[in-house]
Amino acid sequence: MRPLKIQPRKKLARNGRFFLAGVCLAAVTSAFAGLPEAALNVQLAAPIRTWDEAVPLGNGLLGGLLWGETNLLRLSLDRGDLWDLRTPPEIHEPGFTYENMARLVRERNEVELGRLFDAPYNQPTPTKIPAGRLEVLLDAAQAVERFELNLATAEGRAWFRNGERCEAFFSATAPVALWRITGPEPKEIRLLLPGSGGGETGPSSHAVAKLGYPVAQVGGAGRAHWFIQETVGPLKYCVFVESQRQSNATLVAVTVTTSSTGEDVLREARRIVSAALRRGYDTSVKPHAAWWAKFWGQSAVTIPELNLQRHYYLVRYFYGAASRLGSPPMPLQGVWTADAGSLPPWKGDYHNDLNTQMSYMGYQGAGHFDEGRSFLDFNWDLLPAYRRFARNFYGTAGANVPGVMSLDGEPLTGWGQYSLSPTMGPWVAHLFYLHWRYTGDAKFLETRAYPWCRELGICLQGLLKPDASGVLVLPLTSSPEIHDNRLSAWLQPNSNFDLACLKMLFISLGEMADACGKHGEAKNWRATARKLGDWHVNAAGALKLDAHEDLAESHRHLSNLMGLYPFDLLTVEDGARARQIIQASLDQWDQFGTQQWCGYSFTWMSALRARTGDGEAAVRNLDIFVQAFLLRNGFHANGDQTKSGFSSMTYRPFTLEGNLLAAAAAHEMLLQSWRDVIRIFPAVPWRWHDVAFESLRAEGGHGVSARREHNATTWFRIVAGHDGDVSIRDNFGGRLPTWNCQGIRRNGDNYVVFAKRGTVIEATLPKPETIPGAPGNAARPITIVSP
Repeated sequence: MRPLKIQPRKKLARNGRFFLAGVCLAAVTSAFAGLPEAALNVQLAAPIRTWDEAVPLGNGLLGGLLWGETNLLRLSLDRGDLWDLRTPPEIHEPGFTYENMARLVRERNEVELGRLFDAPYNQPTPTKIPAGRLEVLLDAAQAVERFELNLATAEGRAWFRNGERCEAFFSATAPVALWRITGPEPKEIRLLLPGSGGGETGPSSHAVAKLGYPVAQVGGAGRAHWFIQETVGPLKYCVFVESQRQSNATLVAVTVTTSSTGEDVLREARRIVSAALRRGYDTSVKPHAAWWAKFWGQSAVTIPELNLQRHYYLVRYFYGAASRLGSPPMPLQGVWTADAGSLPPWKGDYHNDLNTQMSYMGYQGAGHFDEGRSFLDFNWDLLPAYRRFARNFYGTAGANVPGVMSLDGEPLTGWGQYSLSPTMGPWVAHLFYLHWRYTGDAKFLETRAYPWCRELGICLQGLLKPDASGVLVLPLTSSPEIHDNRLSAWLQPNSNFDLACLKMLFISLGEMADACGKHGEAKNWRATARKLGDWHVNAAGALKLDAHEDLAESHRHLSNLMGLYPFDLLTVEDGARARQIIQASLDQWDQFGTQQWCGYSFTWMSALRARTGDGEAAVRNLDIFVQAFLLRNGFHANGDQTKSGFSSMTYRPFTLEGNLLAAAAAHEMLLQSWRDVIRIFPAVPWRWHDVAFESLRAEGGHGVSARREHNATTWFRIVAGHDGDVSIRDNFGGRLPTWNCQGIRRNGDNYVVFAKRGTVIEATLPKPETIPGAPGNAARPITIVSP
């Protein structure tokens, strides 16, 4: 396999744009104490003049971005359920059906296809709505020098030139944010409507003006200020702030309330803020910090590269700050909707053709199951909407998920090949399946995972019809986002992308049905899976797009590789043919390079390469992502921000999936457990000589901890998640483990032991005396710096 070719604009040199990054372990070893080390905190020099480089804070429901310059602090505000849900009229037309779409594709009627299934997305609604901004004008002596995100307690800080500071947090236990600003009382505290910038409140000045809302009601009393925004629909929301002087500090509390609770929005906001001010900062921060201590205590990872370690912990922080039980799951920008004077890019919506699914691929390994349940519960609650969508659009029983949708599960259209594809739902179903696999939760399987996925299986079975060869195919097929929204994007059914999604759905349904004791249903699902046919490969064995078309160029979406990752339908352990397909496919992707990749393409490829056992390619792709595709606060900006030749895309729209996939990639390098085999350090690159992790989760509900020294595993511990056999891959290079228990037996390449739930299986192995030499394909770390 050829390494990724990097073509920087300047030569690799100590005095150029690039230099070799050093390895630093000392700064991160205290991760095993439970809380992230201070060295992992996000540190940002002032000024911060744009919202997307700000310090991100949040509690799942509310979010904020802390930024500013000189003596002006800003807090951009967001709330996860703040949506305008008005739908475009086209989706209510009689012709808005899958059957009609298929007819128009056959007729090659591009104009009508665009009018019904693409153009409605360009209308303003549905859309996520930004909440507004809080600005604090400080004393002239309090010029801000730097900002910090303290990961351990989820607090944002601004440090002033005179030694004073501002602290802020979005409470983990109440829907409120608190600021404490030491020193003189601020000169002014003001609320700005979304996009108003200079503080104007007229309807022509702010981002929601194009939505046709009435002028916001602006009010104040004493030290409190608020505005109430009515929408065209039933939604009304209030942004409320109040300050209080306490000794040598000013305490500021702010919240956003909506009419969704049935409460008077102003009265409820005043109640929340008043209660927070009575409690004060120190009292309020204690339960908040305790929540975060529990969150961080789920697991720990030590990677011997500070930049990768820092980003890994920032990504885990994103799960805690932006995804909570009882709150909406993360859309494209989480709880950090753009504060740029306009409505958010891509409406801030739920893109189910990659973004939502990949955003939720990193929580399982870290053990953040409550944060993952936010997405799963959201989809469970939307089942009635998904049933209507299956009935009205696809004409089937069961349920399905729009590929692009609003908070209430309504389709948004836009590039109908993907936004209205029936296989995006099965990709969401995969996350229900994985949650069960990683938790071993039988109740979740029986009451959530299997019933939800079963409804999608019914819908897809209703759409699949045998072709002339007896293979089940869909009426329409595509491969995101090949050929964009052109007619050529409609491929020959079934594309390898659709084939992977369908196989994964019906195979996992068979497994889940058996686990629920529904063996007749399991037989039905497996029969459907068998009738889907084989992969489409070219003469070299590489996965094609469909039966007739090869991948022909670099592309941002690894859609024809879905069977490799995340679905495990083709693995390096599946025999010679599977290995040939994998190798030929990856060779083809290497051949076309990365010029059309986005940031998330690199983290997806990193996880995929790790799944194939290639740690060098995995860390190379992850390293490029962290060095080139992040803004300085860690947000994924899609394009190459260094303009160093990694990609021709150099724009900067912020979306979260690239970040969250980075955590999944790290987990894949450290621990894998597909098909009931625990693989410890299965894809660790050579340069990670000493690595460790504690309490990462494996499929089956097992908790795994391990240590690697001198490029070799020297210790591991497994806490069994259920009664039964625990299989552990022997990838120990001929060194024999010393076990803490009896009954260890060999089964091929695995050690196997029967264990009761909660049993601790522990082993030590001898540490090599020296570090082995670097392999020829060893990935060298590269850091990009300013000229």
